[in-house]
Amino acid sequence: MHAITIPEPGGPEALVWDEVPDPVPGEGEVLVEVVASAVNRADILQRQGNYAPPPGGSAYPGLECSGRIAALGPGVSGWVVGDEVCALLAGGGYAEKVAVPSGQLLPVPEGVDLRQAAALPEVVCTVWSNVFMVAHLRPAETLLVHGGSSGIGTMAIQLAKAMGARVAVTAGTKEKLDYCAELGADILINYREQDFVEEIQRATDGAGADVILDNMGAKYLDRNVRALATSGRLAIIGLQGGGKGELNIGALLAKRAAISATSLRARPLGEKAAIVAAVHEHVWPLIADGHVRPVVDREVPLSEAAAAQRVVEESGHIGKVLLVAS
Repeated sequence: MHAITIPEPGGPEALVWDEVPDPVPGEGEVLVEVVASAVNRADILQRQGNYAPPPGGSAYPGLECSGRIAALGPGVSGWVVGDEVCALLAGGGYAEKVAVPSGQLLPVPEGVDLRQAAALPEVVCTVWSNVFMVAHLRPAETLLVHGGSSGIGTMAIQLAKAMGARVAVTAGTKEKLDYCAELGADILINYREQDFVEEIQRATDGAGADVILDNMGAKYLDRNVRALATSGRLAIIGLQGGGKGELNIGALLAKRAAISATSLRARPLGEKAAIVAAVHEHVWPLIADGHVRPVVDREVPLSEAAAAQRVVEESGHIGKVLLVAS
């Protein structure tokens, strides 16, 4: 088969389309013939040499895919060869085939094209696990999503609205904010021109955001705490603004607030399987009835992954950029 390899860390040109051995599904795994994958920020970090795969994981980038089951490993039940699926991966999505633990498989949702299903696993599992399983967003509460037009952001808007929450977003252009409004966002904040703390306080009559989904890390840490409501919950899922910041613990105590920081890739298989099962139970029906949908900016051939990563690095896209196998 062919896969995108990274012989040496570097810029997008470090990604090489090469012939590699086919993966063999082990105990409890299935082999998926990849139809599409998607570009995530973690893939870019891996290409740069800053985010190594977990022990035993594929050396190829790609944290999600869609495709058809080509073979079953020992001990797998409930799936058959030919099933159309999408999957949460620890790596290996930028390839023509990938071995996947069966607990990380999802059927393609009703009404979703097989290729576009590749846009779902990573963002849905990230949003559901952080916003609902960890931060426990409730109906009528306010969720602030940083990067509202990203793959994570567009999914967070839709899921929060489907659950009856009020949604605020930050984005850097009017075009992106307008798209967030089309998805249901109630409070639109241009982070280049407005202070999100002031805007959240104004929009909530001084109460603040009950939950904040943050991809920036250190750069926004102090302001995120100030933007939180009493008993608010800050969920950090990215470090685009740095990994070390100063925390005002007194402000956190005064608000009886909480901060969590999670990632999916290195979690034990059992934890990933539990998240995937929760997504199947709670989110797949919302997709089937049209309340939630994947947001895809464009499709790029898998062999041209370097071009796709450039698009994501420049942040000119809305939603997900897909990599489509030939």
